[in-house]
Amino acid sequence: MAFKKQDKFIVQLDNISQNLKESADYFADYKLNAVSDLKIFSDTMKDYETKGDSFVHTVIQDLNNAFITPIEREDILALAMTMDDVLDGLDHTASLFEMYSVINADKYMLEFVEAIRKCTIEIQAAIDLLSTKKLSRMREHAIKIKDYESQCDVTLRHSIKNLFQVEKDPIRIIQYKEIYEELEEIADYCQKVANTIESIIMKNA
Repeated sequence: MAFKKQDKFIVQLDNISQNLKESADYFADYKLNAVSDLKIFSDTMKDYETKGDSFVHTVIQDLNNAFITPIEREDILALAMTMDDVLDGLDHTASLFEMYSVINADKYMLEFVEAIRKCTIEIQAAIDLLSTKKLSRMREHAIKIKDYESQCDVTLRHSIKNLFQVEKDPIRIIQYKEIYEELEEIADYCQKVANTIESIIMKNA
């Protein structure tokens, strides 16, 4: 079953995935050199999150008014909402960096962020394929997302183990542990996007 690229729901999902990838790229690439950079970082991520919320709101409005949709309406909604969860997580993490004045991301944070960035690349690629009739090709992207999420599970274990071994400041332990766990939760959200993609493949292949 082929979908027309100009179908508004496909376009909207593509907009959400593009905004998500751009936000993850910004998150991964932004250089924190001073505490003053944290507000710029946090504010910019909030802008991405607000833009994403606007896209999701439009999807919900149009779903309420649509008679025919290219895939089941609950799948469109699930894709939009799970992608939005990823972006919400990135926004919240940026707020944690600002709140705790963290400007030196350690190697574990960088591992998390790079894996999440790679997830968003796969998400966008999968959504782009939604406009074609080759839905089975979406599966390879879903598998890659799950692989990256598994890497984040390992990173979480290593990061917390290391934290308790080397950090002496109990406040810093609390702050870093929260950031690690938030980043791992974002990876979990990415996996939920992958699960939704696989569900769509099963229903429509």
